[in-house]
Amino acid sequence: MRARSSNPRKVNVVTLGCAKNMYDSEQLMTQLKANDFEVEHEASKDDFGIVVINTCGFIESAKQESIDMILRFADAKKEGSVEKVYVTGCLSQRYADELADGIPEVDAWFGTRDLPRLLKTLRADYKKELVGEKLLTTPAHYAYLKIAEGCDRPCAFCAIPLMRGKHVSTPIEDLVKSAEALAAQGVRELILIAQDLTYYGLDIYKKRRLADLISSLDKVEGIEWIRLHYAFPSGFPMDVLKVMAESDNVCNYLDMPLQHSSDSILKAMRRGITQEKTEKLLADIRETVPGIAIRTTLIVGFPGETDEDHANLLDWVGRMKFERLGCFTYSHEENTHAYKLEDDVPEELKKKRVEEVMDLQAGISEELNLRYLGNEFKVLIDRCEGGFWLGRTEFDSPDVDNEVRIPVSDDLHLRIGDFVQVKITGATSFDLDGEVVS
Repeated sequence: MRARSSNPRKVNVVTLGCAKNMYDSEQLMTQLKANDFEVEHEASKDDFGIVVINTCGFIESAKQESIDMILRFADAKKEGSVEKVYVTGCLSQRYADELADGIPEVDAWFGTRDLPRLLKTLRADYKKELVGEKLLTTPAHYAYLKIAEGCDRPCAFCAIPLMRGKHVSTPIEDLVKSAEALAAQGVRELILIAQDLTYYGLDIYKKRRLADLISSLDKVEGIEWIRLHYAFPSGFPMDVLKVMAESDNVCNYLDMPLQHSSDSILKAMRRGITQEKTEKLLADIRETVPGIAIRTTLIVGFPGETDEDHANLLDWVGRMKFERLGCFTYSHEENTHAYKLEDDVPEELKKKRVEEVMDLQAGISEELNLRYLGNEFKVLIDRCEGGFWLGRTEFDSPDVDNEVRIPVSDDLHLRIGDFVQVKITGATSFDLDGEVVS
């Protein structure tokens, strides 16, 4: 059936997965707009001539979500709601050949580094002069800034190198230019992302230069918060902490996925670190940057994980008292090193172990949040809903961490993107309540 909307220059971009995918979608949208396309992100109606689906292929549930989205728009094409369906991103990079036979409605498949080829297919020119410019899928006051692509780490469970390739750093001068352009658009918080921030610079400068990059971004006028996501513990560049401690603009926040505590599991995961070294690193971080909020993520149910390993993890989480923590079940991904191992932890036991970790963390989070009562913090206002202004402290990243709830009132005049001083009046496991102070 012919599509009812036959406008070949009207594109709906749909994004699945992590912030790195969001960043890639923003780059695509910027290029399309510069080529005079009408572009929308995740449009509410299926009346666009072209749909580009940016997929995730990290774990089984993410792959299924991406496949379901592709099938949805394949059906929309058959019904005539859209004319062309293109698929890009991680799932497409890894499984395009297998998927193409089963979903013939997709007009073309593209990998994670195929932006120029995708644009050419859409009859758009790749404009190098747009480096630094970006349409945002986030609220206007914060933006993700991807500082590198790919990963050189050998983690046994991870398929990212298969989908994203080797680590490639973006030069400092290009990132500063991007930050300046974002600041000119009104962005006030930069969230630095990469598969591994701490590897930054080794490929192009022959040494780790994350600290130098942060120092350069710290000088960009208009940027008030710089936040670090996805640091790898092994080989962590300690000079980053000195910059964090000395700068008012670098948030006292670090997202460092540690994955596990048991030495036997860490070895099987090929993490290149031990529990003892991890604890020493955490102690050094907290000593150098007092009051820092450390977010981590853990994996339970890795092949060979015993009850003793899990008990070790629970004890460790209880002792480390992470300010922020997420936990996930192991996903058996083909072509990874761990795929050679037997996926021998039953799914129900994996889920039970996640619940135990998160129940423990809920108590820790509440204990830590209660310490904030009566204190004042700088808060960035993200949105207004349900009778509250909702914002974040420097210790919280959007979508995954605590929010500060400020009651809406007739005499309180706030705007999204404002920084305000807030006194904390209430605390639960995962949220804070506060009032604006003059």
